[in-house]
Amino acid sequence: MHTDTERCVRAVRSKDARFDGVFFTAVRTTRIYCRPSCPAAPPKAENMEFHPSAASCQRAGFRACKRCRPDTSPGSPEWNVRADAVARAMRLIQDGVVDREGVPGLARRLGWSTRQIERQLLAELGAGPLALARAQRAQTARVLIETTPMRLGEIAFAAGFSSVRAFNDTVREVFALTPGALRARAARPAAPRSPAPGAICLRLPFRAPFEPSNVFGHLAATAVPGVEEWRDGAYRRTLGLPHGHGTVALAPRADHIACRLSLTDPRDLTHAISRCRRLLDLDADPVAVDERLRADPLLAPLVDAAPGRRVPGSVDPAEFAVRAVLGQQVSTAAARTHAARLVAAHGVPVDDPEGGLTHLFPEPGALAALDPADLALPRSRRTTLLTLVRALADGTLPLGPADDREEVRARLLALPGFGPWTTELIAMRALGDPDAFLPGDLGVRRAAERLGLPATPAALTARAACWRPWRAYAVQYLWATDTHPVNHLPS
Repeated sequence: MHTDTERCVRAVRSKDARFDGVFFTAVRTTRIYCRPSCPAAPPKAENMEFHPSAASCQRAGFRACKRCRPDTSPGSPEWNVRADAVARAMRLIQDGVVDREGVPGLARRLGWSTRQIERQLLAELGAGPLALARAQRAQTARVLIETTPMRLGEIAFAAGFSSVRAFNDTVREVFALTPGALRARAARPAAPRSPAPGAICLRLPFRAPFEPSNVFGHLAATAVPGVEEWRDGAYRRTLGLPHGHGTVALAPRADHIACRLSLTDPRDLTHAISRCRRLLDLDADPVAVDERLRADPLLAPLVDAAPGRRVPGSVDPAEFAVRAVLGQQVSTAAARTHAARLVAAHGVPVDDPEGGLTHLFPEPGALAALDPADLALPRSRRTTLLTLVRALADGTLPLGPADDREEVRARLLALPGFGPWTTELIAMRALGDPDAFLPGDLGVRRAAERLGLPATPAALTARAACWRPWRAYAVQYLWATDTHPVNHLPS
């Protein structure tokens, strides 16, 4: 996109918010970079240059605009759509892997050399992995400075900086202000300190429109007691994180998601935010999705009725894979019951003074040694579950943002008890594949029949070719024709 100068200039002049986060506008005369929808008067075309990332702008010597705050743009939807190595690297960087494991850790996960990573990311994004991670740390630091009462020294380490000096230098370089001056000029006063230890309140941005009913409805209706709950208009759950654990409360608002995180270690902040954004599909491009689906006259009325549906994701791919097996051929209530039993018996207990969260969902390693007789499941499903958790525990089945989606599909299908429905559901919600499709799902088939679409899986798959690469979103619109609680925002 950023190489199409004429198209980028049109987007800047029309202040098109659809392109926020897709590319950035750098102004040569002021040495400032902006998001395309910046409310300031557009500069002359000859004074603009376009970059694919905020890190590329910073590397070229530009500082962030103080008016439009381009560093707070939603992430580019391109990294969710694409499945190549660069997209996988970006998903890992967003997940905080470079902060925790460095560039060698990123290379190890991708099976590349560090030199290959530098070359590929520089060619496509104008910045290497360290610069991209640094830009993400700067963005996290700004959010914390402007919206929380945390001490600046605490913010430095929570945002992923190795020292307060590096934090001060980066903030001054990127925003042309000291951390203290940035806090002083914040448009909103800092949120009051929460009584819960380690609580941080944030605003998670998204591209409009955003239809929250199916995402929050699904999360609330399938919530596992002890791990998840719907309370006071917010979805709450526990999180297992690299340096400890935490809880999160997510509530939909008109122009953002209100997020309250309680962490045992502030170093997990970037990782927790990344998981929450994946859970709610906040980096999606709803305009592009709905435009493609609206072109089908049978889907158009569904899209027009509630545009901006998202695909509910997962904070932990391994957890969701286990829950997908527990949900095979049973009702939503039965699946919750089976999962709750595992949580009570094998989950790690946590304290939650704000509500009813009691455990972390058990890790695959804790479930790998289960006695099959302890599982109140049919024999075939016991075998499926135990084979899955053992493959997850020993690493023969990797599930994560960097893993190749087609390879994961093939490995899942090779396991006993895994068919297309379970595999595609995991691809859709655990791996975030926007083109995952469930033609054999009962709800999809019923909706297809009501709309006059082919009801058999083969015929429906052929008919759905025109929905690509957004078939996972088409599934959300088809499911929404039913009255099941997963389709409705809880009261």
